Amino acid sequence: MTTELPLVKALNAGLKKALHDDPKVLLMGEDIGPLGGVFRVTEGLQAEFGTNRVFDTPLAESGIVGTAIGLAMRGYRPVCEIQFDGFIFPAFDQITTQLAKLTSRHEGQVSMPVVIRVPYGGHIGAVEHHQESPEAYFAHTPGLRLVSPSTPNDAYWMIQEAIASNDPVLFFEPKSRYWHKGPVDFSASAAPLHSSRVVRTGTEVTVIGHGAMVNVLMQAAELAATEGTSIEVIDLRSLSPIDYAPIIASAQKTGRVVVASEAPGFASISSEIAATITEKAFYSLEAPVLRVTGFDTPFPPAKLEGVFLPDADRILEAVDRTLAY
Repeated sequence: MTTELPLVKALNAGLKKALHDDPKVLLMGEDIGPLGGVFRVTEGLQAEFGTNRVFDTPLAESGIVGTAIGLAMRGYRPVCEIQFDGFIFPAFDQITTQLAKLTSRHEGQVSMPVVIRVPYGGHIGAVEHHQESPEAYFAHTPGLRLVSPSTPNDAYWMIQEAIASNDPVLFFEPKSRYWHKGPVDFSASAAPLHSSRVVRTGTEVTVIGHGAMVNVLMQAAELAATEGTSIEVIDLRSLSPIDYAPIIASAQKTGRVVVASEAPGFASISSEIAATITEKAFYSLEAPVLRVTGFDTPFPPAKLEGVFLPDADRILEAVDRTLAY
């Protein structure tokens, strides 16, 4: 059965299914109960599953994640919501020095099935701390898994797979895509959580991104097609670990690659992908791997976000540069 849903409703449906299937699944976060979260991702879930399984927490991100760690040790599967991306940093110590390391510290005898939902990224006209892209901080930390859906169908399936994982998963939700609809196939089987996917085939240039950036890349590919340029688009889906097989195969086919993200480019996931492609597909490349990212500055006021965030024009400018080599 396939239904058109906005991404936010697909996430809600995925969380509802996980709560229904496993009584050990708990949802926790600021204002996620009666309010349903600031983006309404958890709307109606407390009314259905009760206050012992879907509950509001104090405004203390470190406390939220610390509590989740304790619950995981007792056999629960807590799903934490960080209200906005820029609010995750008070929990940084708990995530990187405790959550990421406990399984290794106990030589694999302790599992940490904790999911941390992070609404991330720009294009919502918000103020400081509300439009960040902090993925690289956590991808750098061994012991954490990072994923990011770009479509409602992926959101529905990937949140359930993340909850089923015995390792901690940071689940980066592209908040600018929350209200965009797409088909959700409730009868299909889930793709592997940590797999990248070619979402548009092409022959001349490969472009790579995740989350909200995938839609921008698709726009750029459609515009390029009107000018006779064939672009292949890859949706990363997983940021740690990264599934490189489709990426390397595409780079070897096209010989030209552009990697894009909303995050600043210095020491980023885009940097890592560019370096790995250069290592593994060097003799197939016809041009250097190029990056199109946010600038290496703090996120600007909302009226300037359109300048800071990569758009289709900036992607196409990089495509032109790589084709010029």
